[in-house]
Amino acid sequence: MNRRNFIQKTAAALAFSIVPRRVLGGAGVLAPSDELTKAVIGVGGMGRWHLGDTGARLLAVCDVDAGHLRRALEIAGKGVQGYHDFREVLARDDIDIVHIPTPPHWHALISVAAARAGKDIWCEKPMTRTIGEGKRVVEEVQRHDRIFRVNTWFRFRGTFYGFGTPVAPIKKLVLSGMLGWPLKATISEHTGFSWKFFWSGKTDLQPQWIPEELDYDFWLGPAPWKPYNAHRVHGTFRGYWDYDGGGLGDMGQHFLDPVQYLLGKDETSPVEIEADAPLAHPDAVGSWRRIRMKYADGCEIILDGEGRDKGAAFLEGPDGRLFPGFRSDIADLRKKLAAFPDPPPQLTDFSEAVRTRQKFALNESNAHRSATLVNLGKIAVRLGRPLRFDPVAQRFHNDEQANRLIDQPMRAPWRF
Repeated sequence: MNRRNFIQKTAAALAFSIVPRRVLGGAGVLAPSDELTKAVIGVGGMGRWHLGDTGARLLAVCDVDAGHLRRALEIAGKGVQGYHDFREVLARDDIDIVHIPTPPHWHALISVAAARAGKDIWCEKPMTRTIGEGKRVVEEVQRHDRIFRVNTWFRFRGTFYGFGTPVAPIKKLVLSGMLGWPLKATISEHTGFSWKFFWSGKTDLQPQWIPEELDYDFWLGPAPWKPYNAHRVHGTFRGYWDYDGGGLGDMGQHFLDPVQYLLGKDETSPVEIEADAPLAHPDAVGSWRRIRMKYADGCEIILDGEGRDKGAAFLEGPDGRLFPGFRSDIADLRKKLAAFPDPPPQLTDFSEAVRTRQKFALNESNAHRSATLVNLGKIAVRLGRPLRFDPVAQRFHNDEQANRLIDQPMRAPWRF
């Protein structure tokens, strides 16, 4: 964290390098002038947003809901083919990139299958529904030399929630050492945090007839079989543990990934996790009051669900505090920061990452660690007791019930 190390790392990141061309997906050598191609698997609300992403030509869309598929094909226009089964999409050798905006219980399976099929991957957040699934995605993406990104971007572009500034100057402040160390990050409504906090499931669902256009068994996939109810699928699936984790699962990686980057924790995870929450329902996700995570070096992340810490700073260290809007109790902060180098640059163009075979700014490795923050919080809420976690083994200490939530069984015939 000292200034000399920061400058040395900055210089290393700026070093010039030449990257050779690589073979993409078995489809031949990709010249710099060649057009990238893509498919979108899961074309509900977020999936339809992916149809118009620039940087690659859309060739295929896929969904187990015939209505979703029909509407996506109408938007996509001529030359785009529709599929019911994602495996048929992955079998095409003319597709470079696969977008995966399915519900999270499908993210890992499709990502692993795409990596094995030689595709590069753009996955929706949260990266995976469990910690064990995240570990498997990292292994397979790296084994097959694929380029991976998660669809959250606040660590490298856009205005961070509640601050009126990108994350880069905040990172510069942390690296300058002016706040001191260790740091505590508090995320709440008072620091601009708005994350669909009350997105909860229903505990009194009654079985309903499955719509003719929906292949519900395929939609469930690896998740446990439960009787169909409209509240389980599509826009409200996030309220059930089998598919996501409520508002924390939906929006948590957007807010926690930048904090992980700011604290320099891309290669590790907290060692202590505790949640203050009502007794969790076994099926439906409920709300919670507070989640605390602590790293081995004393850094902390506080998720303040109740808005309890009304005067809390976003970042607080022994020597200074930072509030939303880039206000601080250091009067000449901006002037002092000008004397320090900027944070090392990041590769933030996914198409360029695919072409040059360089890791994207938010890749399988650091995205897995920020998804782990989300999943650690979910496990603490579900179990309602303090937990101790080994960030190297990525297992809980002496807690088999918690470890069973790391590697959850998949419904046959689905498996990695």
